[in-house]
Amino acid sequence: MNIAIIPARGGSKRIPRKNIKTFCGKPMIAYAIIAARESGLFEHIVVSTDDEEIAKIAKEWGAETPFVRPVELANDYTAIVPVIAHGIEACRTLGWLFEKVCCIFPGVPFIQIDDLRGALATLTNGETDFCFPVTEYPSAIQRALRQLSNGKMQPFYPQFEITRTQDLEPAYYDAGQFYWGKAETWLKYPKIHSGGVGYVIPNWRVVDIDTQDDWKRAELIFCALEINATK
Repeated sequence: MNIAIIPARGGSKRIPRKNIKTFCGKPMIAYAIIAARESGLFEHIVVSTDDEEIAKIAKEWGAETPFVRPVELANDYTAIVPVIAHGIEACRTLGWLFEKVCCIFPGVPFIQIDDLRGALATLTNGETDFCFPVTEYPSAIQRALRQLSNGKMQPFYPQFEITRTQDLEPAYYDAGQFYWGKAETWLKYPKIHSGGVGYVIPNWRVVDIDTQDDWKRAELIFCALEINATK
């Protein structure tokens, strides 16, 4: 059996109430819940939150909130692994039996069901403890520049300054959508990135939403994709 745990605390600072703010007609968290539900992969879809309003909205969209996240796991500095580990332990006290756990972030309107399924297959068929979506950097990181106090630019990696970008190794970054992992591994407080396999997705489906400008841009992209999908 698999379960999904969606970590959604109430204290978002950069975008207040981000997890339940309306995004293209739905509360932001609804997109994660809908994807999890429609994927058919989970016996339980759990929202880990410290916030009563988030819990109420999560249940309205089909998630469960069988426990309250402790205050010490709901601050600005808490890493994701302890939050998921707490959720696993809380669910086990309910008598639930499960082998794999997917942490799905609440701010993921671009999440795709096929990615959830594909990453699970990668986790199941491979020798790895985690699988998560990654995407390629749009520009070669070996050609990155820093700006000095006098305004001049300086390469971070001078040895690659005149190397053709097509000759450089591709680099990837965490898409920030979800992490599939084995339940027992989550409880060992692992390092996900160095211990997992990347599931590559196109970068046009990866949008960080951390500021109001990010939010506006994401809504424009989402609406454009929705319009094209209906043509």
